Amino acid sequence: MKRLILVLLFATLLYTTWWLYRPLAEQPPATALSAAAENYQVEIMRDHWGIPHIKGARDADVSFGLAYAHAEDDFETIQETLAATRGVLARYRGKSAAATDYIVHLLNVWPTIRERYRLDVPADVKALAEAYVAGLNLYAAHNPEQTWPGLAPFRAEDVVAGFIFKTPFFYSLDKVLLDLFDDQRQAELALDPAPTEVAWQARPAGNTERGSNALAVNARRSGDDTTRLLINSHQPMTGPVAWYEAHLISDEGLDMTGGLFPGTPVILHGFNRNLGWANTVNHIDLADSYVLTRNPDNELQYWLDGQWEDFFVREIEIEVKLLGPFRYPAKRRVLESRHGPVIEGKNGSFALRYAGIGEIRQLEQYYRLNQANNFAEFMAAMRINALPSINYVYADRDDNIAFIHNAQYPKRAAGWDWSKDLPGDRSDLIWDGYRPFSEVPKLVNPQSGLVFNANNTPYSATDGPDNLRADDFPASMGLATDHTNRAWRIMELTDGESPMGKDQILALKFDTLYSPKSDHYQLIEKIMALDMHAEPRLQEAIELLRTWNRATDQQNPHAALAVLTLRKILRSDTPDDHSPTKLKGALLDTVDYLLGKFGRLDVAWGEVNRLIRGDVNMPLDGGPDILRAIYSFGLPAGEPAYATHGDTWMALVEWAPDGSLSADVVHQFGSATLDANSPHYADQAPLFARKQWRKALLDLDDIRAAAIQSYSPLDKSYSPSDKSRSP
Repeated sequence: MKRLILVLLFATLLYTTWWLYRPLAEQPPATALSAAAENYQVEIMRDHWGIPHIKGARDADVSFGLAYAHAEDDFETIQETLAATRGVLARYRGKSAAATDYIVHLLNVWPTIRERYRLDVPADVKALAEAYVAGLNLYAAHNPEQTWPGLAPFRAEDVVAGFIFKTPFFYSLDKVLLDLFDDQRQAELALDPAPTEVAWQARPAGNTERGSNALAVNARRSGDDTTRLLINSHQPMTGPVAWYEAHLISDEGLDMTGGLFPGTPVILHGFNRNLGWANTVNHIDLADSYVLTRNPDNELQYWLDGQWEDFFVREIEIEVKLLGPFRYPAKRRVLESRHGPVIEGKNGSFALRYAGIGEIRQLEQYYRLNQANNFAEFMAAMRINALPSINYVYADRDDNIAFIHNAQYPKRAAGWDWSKDLPGDRSDLIWDGYRPFSEVPKLVNPQSGLVFNANNTPYSATDGPDNLRADDFPASMGLATDHTNRAWRIMELTDGESPMGKDQILALKFDTLYSPKSDHYQLIEKIMALDMHAEPRLQEAIELLRTWNRATDQQNPHAALAVLTLRKILRSDTPDDHSPTKLKGALLDTVDYLLGKFGRLDVAWGEVNRLIRGDVNMPLDGGPDILRAIYSFGLPAGEPAYATHGDTWMALVEWAPDGSLSADVVHQFGSATLDANSPHYADQAPLFARKQWRKALLDLDDIRAAAIQSYSPLDKSYSPSDKSRSP
């Protein structure tokens, strides 16, 4: 019997080993990976900052070169992005990435590609994507040791799918999903407005800490006849949505400088000779959840319009890395109702319908924006309306400025409170399509000559008398009505009349104050109202807060106490709990930290607020929701609170009275976003910390004269190791 048991155990072990043995595919031969590269010709010119200026006859040639140049600087993050897009990240990263893979399946990314890619993606957009992956595949052929096993060859569909997967998360779809997956969630059902005529309440924006700034000033308002655009997105400083700077030039008319993300073949925000735009996140209610009633006798059915409907059911498999070549094949079921994908939770089943569902034209719209050379062409690109959200602040050499509160606004039934869960048993609440672009909130050439956005309500977009009005837009659009501190400060620093020249724009951009009207400072006022006389250390801290001037400059002796206390509250599990107990606890934690780390409470803010990159370790002005935006997120316990998010790649673009273009730009680190051995890993960090800029090289002759490197990846004499040459 023992022998039989041992045999059975051994057989089970063998079977389990065989079942889990899932080695990744071997990389294709270099000749196969590089074959498509022969269709492209490109010149990559790197200036003394390492910035790639990419020149080709066709836009496709430039896309090919961009992929290769970006891979030289950050192939690892590009691959991570593409693996996530394919829904196979857990094969490489293990259990922690399984949720990402599941969401790719839940959002129908690849069924959308299979259904729509062939017919709905224009030929020139396909050509752009095909060229981009040809560049990546060539880099993989040149660098097999850097290429993830089983990932190459890269496909054009990967590029288009990346936009399908990522763009909804810019209006916080991830937060909606996390909420729906929360086992503690209780449905709060919207009531039928018909009998009670309950007014729909506008949704206030969530998480005012993170965001972006953008500002445009026309020639008259500038005081020196110069049109200016400030591009100032707040992103993570590293990772898959960190900015990478490039300059794209083709004989077909492309001439864009700006920022893009890993895996992206076009500029996402930036400028050309004639126009430019800055993006900011807009807080709009663009996702709706529906409470489903499941059939107690058949869990694969739900109640809709008085009858049981069958779910569309898909069985998926997610391979989760264990050790070496062993991966666990996790089987999951994905349900879809007529509303959209279904989340099955312990407290019920919810269907999700969201802006961008089934959309595939995102890359097409970005490409058309890159091709635009005047306001009419820019607006024609915007009318494609394929991007589910994101504000646009625009300026051009013809002295037009504009603010567009862009989104795919669902055609929702009036009267319902769409911020709550909707009943899932009524098909008349399943909206179909979006409001036309003509109804998108926009403000063009306002009277004051200035437009701005700092993730605030669209009803404050200029400092003049002609702001948009809430009465002009239906409540079902879900527009935000609140302000960030950054928006309050812009309004406090502008008056609708005084000149806003370059110096004034820079003073505004690098402002370090909290407005008395801001949520942040009002929270500090609640702390200052606490009576802590029974605890002298805390009372001393409160007295110091009362002398704080609301600034976050490097030398400020009270900003550390204030900002770190705010962080404790706003990043806790209960950020809306402002009870005396919660406030006292946050203050106590901060006091203990400052005394333990620095031995005093009045430590200069620059000793805490740091930019750390390689050998660079410098103090910074600014802080959370400050116009000089600096954030510290996700650091392990015990790590110094250095900058991880906020101000990153920035540009101040200027069109002089004669129409000529110049631009000051800076990156928080440098063009080598991953390679710590590169001279461009942190060469711009001192400029960034000191609030300094570099001039963007724009003219081809100037670029060629200044180029430290000029090469083609197809040149047989070019060695991939040349990319690390120091100037």
